[in-house]
Amino acid sequence: MTSQSDNDVLAKQNYLIPITKRPELCFLRGEGHYLFDQNDKPYLDWIQGWAVNTLGHSPQVMQQALIKQSAQLINPSPAFFNQPMLELAERLCEKSKFDQVFFTNSGAEANEGAIKLARKWGQKHKSGAFKIITFEHSFHGRTLATMSATGKEAFAPLFEPKVSGFTKVPYNDLAATEAAIDGQTVAVMLELIQGEAGVIPADAEFVAGLDALCKQHNLLLIVDEVQTGIGRTGSLFAYQQYQADPHIMTLGKGLGGGVPIAAMVIDKSVSCFDYGDQGGTYNGNPLMCAVSAAVLQEVLAEGFLPQVNRVSEYFCQQLAVLAKEFGLGAIRGKGLLLAINTGNYSGPQIVELARDAGLLLNAPREDSLRFMPALTLTETEVDEGIALLAEVLTTLKNAVQ
Repeated sequence: MTSQSDNDVLAKQNYLIPITKRPELCFLRGEGHYLFDQNDKPYLDWIQGWAVNTLGHSPQVMQQALIKQSAQLINPSPAFFNQPMLELAERLCEKSKFDQVFFTNSGAEANEGAIKLARKWGQKHKSGAFKIITFEHSFHGRTLATMSATGKEAFAPLFEPKVSGFTKVPYNDLAATEAAIDGQTVAVMLELIQGEAGVIPADAEFVAGLDALCKQHNLLLIVDEVQTGIGRTGSLFAYQQYQADPHIMTLGKGLGGGVPIAAMVIDKSVSCFDYGDQGGTYNGNPLMCAVSAAVLQEVLAEGFLPQVNRVSEYFCQQLAVLAKEFGLGAIRGKGLLLAINTGNYSGPQIVELARDAGLLLNAPREDSLRFMPALTLTETEVDEGIALLAEVLTTLKNAVQ
């Protein structure tokens, strides 16, 4: 494949509004677990679009679904039913405890919908209750309402005044949650694993306690599974690993495997939108729904999720070897949403050096690395990535001796 020089490709970057610091490279293609830049250099990708590319880069099953559906119907308008929308909604409900689906384009939009639905339910069934309890260090999206719900400290001063009605309490603290409930509280909303906080799982006892509190106080329980859903944690949905009976679940990222689709999935007992309350131009788009259905079919295939758990166990074992050799800290997470404490090493520095070596990583915190590979990962790619990470750590270790 003909490569393009840095100057040819990157000269166009000034046409974009700068919203984050990006490295001086541009990816032109992807195959499975690898990305290739403008110079055709390969990178083993353990970010995969932030836990988005469920099956890796450009899998055949997604290509085929796009081609087939694009020849039939792309956009009939959200005012009408379309077959992929109906079939995907049915599949999601069949494989979960929920009854109805509202499709969106992003996880933030799904969470926004959950907030709106909870407030509508509070108006109709709980004397106008509107407050939602969320958690410190949480991340629910970048719309104004979802930023207001988010417990990320960096968001606190941005775009004031924010949407009111969100009470933030410490994560995994049931007593603090109970103390925050008042007569205007309508729901509790949480990530079962806080990804941006450094991959921090909710304690089983905490989730069971939240479920009991919601039942006791007639509150809705909302689980944000934008990052954890669709097999990422080793089960189809993370809530299935907990003693919990949520009323609302939000999905995104892995639902489309790389195309923009997300969903709010609900118990019919809380379905209370009036006509006109909710909508969206591209929501339930047949092209996106067809691709999502193809991804979901692969994840639900016999042996797929057991393989995710086997590779997860192997990955953790190899990370433990690295931790012992280089003095790293705890390994956290479930399935193929994992993190490790970097000890005395800088997470962002590791990310930069690893990228130079051909390994893409994420550091959500100064002292953490987050691993979000495709769910099709094998032991071979684990070994390759661990070897590259070991080289980086050896370089850093030698630099301080």
